[in-house]
Amino acid sequence: MIVHEGADNLKFFNPVVTLGIFDGVHKGHRALLDYLVSCARNVNGESVVVTFHPHPRVVLTDQHKGLSVLTTLSEKKSLLEKTNLNHLIILTFDRELGNLDACDFVEQVLVKKIGIQHLIVGYDHHFGKRREGDIVTIKECAAKFNFSVEQVNEVCINENAISSTAIREALLKGKIEEANSLLGYNYSLTGVIVEGRRIGREIGYPTANISPDDSYKLIPCDGVYAVEVNMEGTIYYGMLSIGSNPTVNDDIEARSVEVNIFDFEGDIYGSEITVIFRFRLRDEIRFKSIGELTRQMDNDKQHTMRLLK
Repeated sequence: MIVHEGADNLKFFNPVVTLGIFDGVHKGHRALLDYLVSCARNVNGESVVVTFHPHPRVVLTDQHKGLSVLTTLSEKKSLLEKTNLNHLIILTFDRELGNLDACDFVEQVLVKKIGIQHLIVGYDHHFGKRREGDIVTIKECAAKFNFSVEQVNEVCINENAISSTAIREALLKGKIEEANSLLGYNYSLTGVIVEGRRIGREIGYPTANISPDDSYKLIPCDGVYAVEVNMEGTIYYGMLSIGSNPTVNDDIEARSVEVNIFDFEGDIYGSEITVIFRFRLRDEIRFKSIGELTRQMDNDKQHTMRLLK
């Protein structure tokens, strides 16, 4: 897959195109992308995905404070790399682009810069200024500029359409296994290890505090999780806590993400790690004493090892 920063100076042969945010690159997205790749091969053309960065909500509204994404740009690239696409175009989303009417976007970007021959869109696709471009608008534009267009059906599990929104809701409710099933892979969080209060070390469970790489990356709901930890390509087991650590901390606003990595010793401050969410063990609990907390962590570790092994 060739990654293009912007859509200038491109030369594609018979491009078959889709566009969108593709947050999560979940099972529904991959069904569309598999079809895109298949269609391009059938017409001896090239498969092209157009996406946008930063997220439109960051640019166009003041609602970005509540924005949460399933995948960072780096994660999205990595996931799309696995789909056998020929090209990924990343358009910088700014107010100028956001203010383009749907048909103007089609003409200026898809037609004049990409040379689109065939467009494939998802079942609920909208684009252009105020998301006013729908399948009717797209077909009108296609007729005007002489390219073909088709809309694919949604992918469902238990009669419910797979969507980025459904996955976010599952993660925010701690339904890790449900979210992973909809994604088609295990949800993860990447960040840098930062200095903590070292309380875990005092009770025999040293933890690494993670500062996420992307401030918009969704962090699942508070609780304790069984995770895998990827450090420089080596996988460790661990248990991760999200929350305010109420047993040892009175500041309920001080939310942290801390992981205890099994069978590992060493100073990793400043290192980047990825935690891979596998199971949710329990809610966060305020214990009466440090002793009770330690005994629960012993149980959590045993439970984690049973689940992951």
